[in-house]
Amino acid sequence: MLFRRRKPAGFGERMREAFWPRKGFLRPMRYLKMRVLRLTASPHAVAAGVAAGVFVSWTPFIGVHFIMAFVITYFLSGSMVAAALGCAAFGNPLTYPFIWGITWEIGHLLLARKDTLAGQQIDLHEMFHQLHFTELWRPVLEPMLIGAIPPAAVTSVVLYMLTYYTVSGFQSRRRTRLMDRAKLRLAIAEHDVPTV
Repeated sequence: MLFRRRKPAGFGERMREAFWPRKGFLRPMRYLKMRVLRLTASPHAVAAGVAAGVFVSWTPFIGVHFIMAFVITYFLSGSMVAAALGCAAFGNPLTYPFIWGITWEIGHLLLARKDTLAGQQIDLHEMFHQLHFTELWRPVLEPMLIGAIPPAAVTSVVLYMLTYYTVSGFQSRRRTRLMDRAKLRLAIAEHDVPTV
C-alpha cells in the first residue's frame, strides 16, 4: 500500500485516534468545504445541491436521503455531487439525535398534540421486524415529518445563499488568478521569442 505506516499503530494509539484524531475534528469539515468550493459547476448548481442535501437530512427517512436529494436536485438543476456532500455533512450519526429531537418537538407543537405516548410503550424493533409501518406513522413518523418542514426550509434557504455567494466569490477569484497566470506566461513567451 502506498501510504501505509512503517510501524503499525498499537491498540492504545488506535483508541486515542478514535476519540481524539491527530489532525483534529475540524479537518473533515475543511475538506468538505474545499470539495464543495472546487466543484466544476455553476454557483446555483452547487448551492442547490447542498440545499437539497440539507433539506432531506431533516426528514426521518434515513435510508433514502440520497435518493430524495438527487430527485430534488434534478428538478432544481443542481449538482448531484453537491447534494451528496450536503447529505453527508449535515445528516450523519453525530447530528441525527439533535435533528430527531428538534423535529419531534416541533411536530408535536405544530400538530397541537399533547404527549400521546405518555404511559404507552412502542416496541420499534417489533414494528420494524414485522413491517407495521402504518402503526408507526401516527405516533412517530407524522410528527417528525411535519416538524422537519420549518427547520429544513430555513436551513436550506440560508445554506443556499451562503453557498451561492461563497462559491461565486471563490470561482471569480480563481478565474482572476488563472487569467493573471496566463497573461504572465504569454508575456514571458513573447519576451523569449528570438528576433530575426
